[in-house]
Amino acid sequence: MEIATTYKLIVIGGSAGSFASVNHILQELPARFPIPIVICMHRLKHVNSGFKETLEIVSKNKVVEPFHNDLLEPGHIYIVPANYHMMIQSDMRVLFSTEELVNFTRPSIDVLFYSVAQSFGKNAIGIILSGAHKDGVDGLHDMYKIGATTVVQDPQEAQVPTMPQAVLDVMKPHYIFTLRSMIAFLKAHI
Repeated sequence: MEIATTYKLIVIGGSAGSFASVNHILQELPARFPIPIVICMHRLKHVNSGFKETLEIVSKNKVVEPFHNDLLEPGHIYIVPANYHMMIQSDMRVLFSTEELVNFTRPSIDVLFYSVAQSFGKNAIGIILSGAHKDGVDGLHDMYKIGATTVVQDPQEAQVPTMPQAVLDVMKPHYIFTLRSMIAFLKAHI
């Protein structure tokens, strides 16, 4: 399968053990990173502060928790708010839903990745990081089938390898990367 050279969106999904990985990625990306990045991490629905603020400390790019109908912009890192499913339309607009839990979670990585597969196809990168269950596996597989570039953190490096390994159990992603290789890949595609 041919890998796209022009990306419009990067989506990252993670759960248990992925916060340190996200911190490291954001710390290493250059300022004014030209592709919007959306991060969906499982977090407590009743805790409304601290997550975004912590990422703002390490990121050279603006960190935003978007609102319904916001437009995604380059040079921004978007954090899916707690207790909402987030979808992205082809015009880069954000939609939120409070529909049922998917894989026991809201936000669901699968819901985000499904929408990105439909809206951006081969012009997206999907990344799965450390995590304790299987949310994101089906969504990443959908992204792969529609032509998006798929990346999985090396389970041997992941703090909690269950989620990356679950991806490898059902599909062969384009890349299995350590964080160092993942960051180099992202920098090389801007």
